[in-house]
Amino acid sequence: MCYVTAERAECVQLCVLSHLTAILVVVMHRIKILSGHLRPPGSSEHRRDLWRSECGCAGSSSPDDVVVVHGRRTAVGKAKRGAFKDTTPDELLSAVMTAVLTDVGLSPDKLGDVCVGNVLQPGAGALMARVAHFLSGFPETVPVYTVNRQCSSGLQALFNIAGAIRSRSIDLGLACGVESMSLRSIGEPGDLSSRLTDNDKARDCIIPMGITSENVAEKFGISREQQDAFALSSQQKAARAQDTGAFQREIVPVSTRFVDADGSERQVTVDRDDGVRAGTTLAGLGKLRPAFKPDGSTTAGLTVADIDVFEINEAFASQALYCVEKLGIPLEKVNPNGGAIALGHPLGCTGARQVVTLLNELRRRGRRAYGVVSMCIGTGMGAAAVFEYPGP
Repeated sequence: MCYVTAERAECVQLCVLSHLTAILVVVMHRIKILSGHLRPPGSSEHRRDLWRSECGCAGSSSPDDVVVVHGRRTAVGKAKRGAFKDTTPDELLSAVMTAVLTDVGLSPDKLGDVCVGNVLQPGAGALMARVAHFLSGFPETVPVYTVNRQCSSGLQALFNIAGAIRSRSIDLGLACGVESMSLRSIGEPGDLSSRLTDNDKARDCIIPMGITSENVAEKFGISREQQDAFALSSQQKAARAQDTGAFQREIVPVSTRFVDADGSERQVTVDRDDGVRAGTTLAGLGKLRPAFKPDGSTTAGLTVADIDVFEINEAFASQALYCVEKLGIPLEKVNPNGGAIALGHPLGCTGARQVVTLLNELRRRGRRAYGVVSMCIGTGMGAAAVFEYPGP
């Protein structure tokens, strides 16, 4: 989840959450006015860090720049059997919404709008988002809406809030992404016209993404061995990040119920990503059967050299590897804390989760830096965004 705002020269950060992500955003020339809302009495760690530097330093040159102020996420659980298998998405969303505003000391009635990315919930989760909104103590006067752009829904929510700020429709906004891959299935496309079979592009939209991965691998010569090596690297980086506490700052611990196989229920607190397998080996990956086919293997005005970190969504190793090889990206710049292969890919949340992880990584580097978030999108699309971290 990310909180976004708009005003002149103090400092900025981002907020996202894994099964749910939220981001607070503003425009630079509005920050001095809004800082009164964001700096109430108190000295929590997050507030000290958020305002430690009066960000005119290496910051943006334009007073119209939109900035991300803060961001948090939940841990990511395994679908169907992980720690969040019995947790509804509104509870996940509420946990991060509350955490983000608490961290910066912002009253929810100061928000101009809230946008939530979601894919699988009915109506793109419009009802779910409004319920989470009230569970978080937001007044009914603060509006909320949802957006579904498949895998980039969380990133699209951030784009939408940033656009509303830049157009002066709002001063402050909250961008979120949320998904439960346990309680909803991705296999039902809904009601579609029979005419789709008459149009090649329309017909291609219902090709499963797993088969798309196989097509990419075949077309661009991405071998099974290359994909296994990339997957191993993702697991190793994520395990290292988890062991060193790199995710601790961004994850909101969530207390929830968990139903065991025998039907008994217990309370658990979830503060670690479920999917990281520290013991993964290349030999072990090589023994896995293909998932989608019996014989399967599944820039901007800046140059690649100018980008410090690339958060490329690992929907599949084939598509991520093709991007890396086609653009000539050094592997050490790609998903330095692991990606979706290790962490998971809750569809509507992933774009927001990537932004939160990216900005935290850039901040750890302690200098002005650039990062890219990108992902493929079901039905043959893609999305990307470039972020500048201004430095301490």
